[in-house]
Amino acid sequence: MLSPLLPLLCLGLCLGREDAKTNEKLPKPSLSARPSTVVERGSNLSLQCESQFHNATFLLEKSPDSGDKREQSSAGNAAEFRLTDLEPKDAGRYFCAYRTASHEWSEKSDHVELVVTDKHDELGAPSRKIDTRVMFVTVFSCLSILLLFLCVFLIYRFTQHGSSQEEASQRTSRSELPKQEGADSPELERLPVLPEAPQGVTRAQLHASAPPEEPLGPR
Repeated sequence: MLSPLLPLLCLGLCLGREDAKTNEKLPKPSLSARPSTVVERGSNLSLQCESQFHNATFLLEKSPDSGDKREQSSAGNAAEFRLTDLEPKDAGRYFCAYRTASHEWSEKSDHVELVVTDKHDELGAPSRKIDTRVMFVTVFSCLSILLLFLCVFLIYRFTQHGSSQEEASQRTSRSELPKQEGADSPELERLPVLPEAPQGVTRAQLHASAPPEEPLGPR
């Protein structure tokens, strides 16, 4: 009774093994860009997707534009996707995946960031940076010179103001000195000057010996 069941058992085991292979997850591939991930506008680029299996079908996909997909079959373990006449719209993140006849699609590879630059803008960027630096240095120098002149002017005005106050105080003191001398001189003038009396003669005797004043009148 076992002989009729053996073929069926073998067939079931084979089918189960094939299902297990089909459901087995393939390792993710690797994606690289040649010659570089940063290219100029209008240039060409190659994205190579490499797996661990031969006779596989490779898929290249751009994110976030999921509609841009490319498939390519290869007898080896790698496929090369050629991108020509690149434009800024072609920039973005690219992924790749692969599958074999007995497996579903593998995990997606690590992304490759593609940058498409404009040569004119790239050359102009350093010059703009240099212009900005030159402008900053010029403005800073002008402000420094202006502050220096302002400090010198303030110091000059401060010294001039101090000297002018000192001169004014000296002039005031000099002008008050003659006034004081003039105020003291009338008192000296009002004092009568008396002749010196000889020794032994009194003031009354001098007055008596003085000749009488003649009356004024026509002669």
